[in-house]
Amino acid sequence: MRVLVLPGDGIGPEITEATLKVLERADAAHGLGLEIERADIGLKSLAEQGTTLPDAVLRRIPEVDGVLLGPVSHYEYPTRDKGGINPSGALRTEFKLYANIRPCRSRPDLTVLRKPMDLVIVRENTEGFYSDRNMFAGTGEFMPDPDMALSVRKVTAKACRAVARTAFELAQHRRKKVTAVHKANVVKLSDGLFLREVRKVAAEYPEVTLEELIVDATAALLIRRPDQFDVIVTTNMFGDILSDEASELSGSLGLGGSISEGDGICVAQAQHGSAPDIAGQGKANPTSLILSAAMLLDWLGRRHDDPRYLAAAKAIEAAVERALDDPGSRTADLGGPLGTDAFTARVCDALAGVVAPA
Repeated sequence: MRVLVLPGDGIGPEITEATLKVLERADAAHGLGLEIERADIGLKSLAEQGTTLPDAVLRRIPEVDGVLLGPVSHYEYPTRDKGGINPSGALRTEFKLYANIRPCRSRPDLTVLRKPMDLVIVRENTEGFYSDRNMFAGTGEFMPDPDMALSVRKVTAKACRAVARTAFELAQHRRKKVTAVHKANVVKLSDGLFLREVRKVAAEYPEVTLEELIVDATAALLIRRPDQFDVIVTTNMFGDILSDEASELSGSLGLGGSISEGDGICVAQAQHGSAPDIAGQGKANPTSLILSAAMLLDWLGRRHDDPRYLAAAKAIEAAVERALDDPGSRTADLGGPLGTDAFTARVCDALAGVVAPA
């Protein structure tokens, strides 16, 4: 299997190297036959090639089996006409990666929650309020005059159906409940369309319970009653905010894995940003990208019906949990003494001794 690695900006190269060490160990243990390719994006490719997302990278992605994407500092990029393209957003729209899947599970001595959390947030990934990427030409944000700014929300039935089906497929193999999160009491047409399509898909999965919940209440219940949620499906911006909230509540934003998937293409990407303030200091927590890489292996295993990849994904997840269980082997952001390399070594050591659950 060929994996294209795009290290990104800030702490991206550091946590990418850490993740590759874990993948190398998993490859050796499970005989995965991984072939790693690397390409530059972000500020490095901007300086060298005049763009943050070279055409060669876009051409290569459909030819490989999966992508590992480091965090990017797109807020620092110039305008698009000067080469500043947000790689994360561009890949999602270019390759129709309609579902962003973000699991969140609380860890007893890291969470602030009084009840356990074990849920998956499935976020529509290509449209919504994200006006920098929701139009075919131009953007959905504009200023008719110097004192007025407008932003257009785009919601399509096709995208809603796709993300809903992903959520229900996941729920079938979990606790069989989907919560559709919306704000249809205010944005009646666009969230009304979202709910209409979710209900249509729900009818195809009679064994899965559908619950509908306003986003305000969801944000509160994630704190008060997180154990009531199994799979949450929602639109782009709501999903972005709620998944960050859930990850932080479960222990840290740095602990959340994430993949963006479409029909035949999957990109693994850490939930968090590029943290330029600690770049190069060797103290970044690589857990999020490591767990995202495990999710990519799981996706490959399911797609190709390959039990080696499924076992490797479970083994990586178990190794990370084993490392996090020991306060002495955590990174500084979690109150531990270790830096990036030392934590990665602990995960690799744990991986060597892990027997993946059946």
